[in-house]
Amino acid sequence: MDETFDDNVLTTLKILIIGESFVGKSSLLLRFTDDTFATEMPATIGMDFKTTKMTIDSSVVKLAIWDTAGSERFRALTPNFYRGSHGVILVYDVTNRQTFERLDNWLKEVDAYCNQSNVVKMLVANKIDKDGRVVTREEGLEWARRYHTLFIEASAKTKEGVECAFEELVQKIIQTPGIWEANETNIQLTNNPITDRSWCQSWCF
Repeated sequence: MDETFDDNVLTTLKILIIGESFVGKSSLLLRFTDDTFATEMPATIGMDFKTTKMTIDSSVVKLAIWDTAGSERFRALTPNFYRGSHGVILVYDVTNRQTFERLDNWLKEVDAYCNQSNVVKMLVANKIDKDGRVVTREEGLEWARRYHTLFIEASAKTKEGVECAFEELVQKIIQTPGIWEANETNIQLTNNPITDRSWCQSWCF
C-alpha cells in the first residue's frame, strides 16, 4: 500500500470483504490497512470499517473498506451493506472446505443486493501458510473462471498476496467503465496487472 497521501483524490471507492466466519476477513483488512496481525482475532460483531488511500498510476484513490460478520444472525444488515459498493472481496479458508463450498451463496447475495451490475469481484484464497490444506489452487481458479472474478492466494499472517489483492481489485475498478466518476480528472491508466513483486500475481477471468 502506497503511503503517499495527497489532497488530490481521484475518487472514493467502497470495498466489501465477505465470506464465512473465521476465514480471516478482519485479518486481511488489518494487515492491509495497519500492517498488523493478531494470532487470535475475535469474530466481527456486525460490521467493521476502515479507510485508507492508495496510489494507482500516480492517482490517489481513497478506499472505504467494510468488513462484515459471517454469522447468519447479522444477515438483516445485508442490503444496506452492499448498496453503493464498487468492489467485493470474497474470502475462503483453504483449510476449511465448507467455507469454499458456501461461496456460491455469498455470490448470490452480491448479485441480489449490489445496485451496480458491474461491481468488480475478487476471490481470495486465504491462510495458505497453514498446514492441512483441503482446497487446491486449481479449484479456486476454476471457481474464479466460472464466475469471472479476479483470483489470488494470500496469507494475512505472512502478508503474501494481501497488498496485491487490494491493488489488483482497485486497478480493475478504475479500468471498468461507468462504475465510478472521475470528477473531470484526466488520468492515464495502464491495462497491465501490477507485477512489481514476485508474488504479486492475480488471475482475471
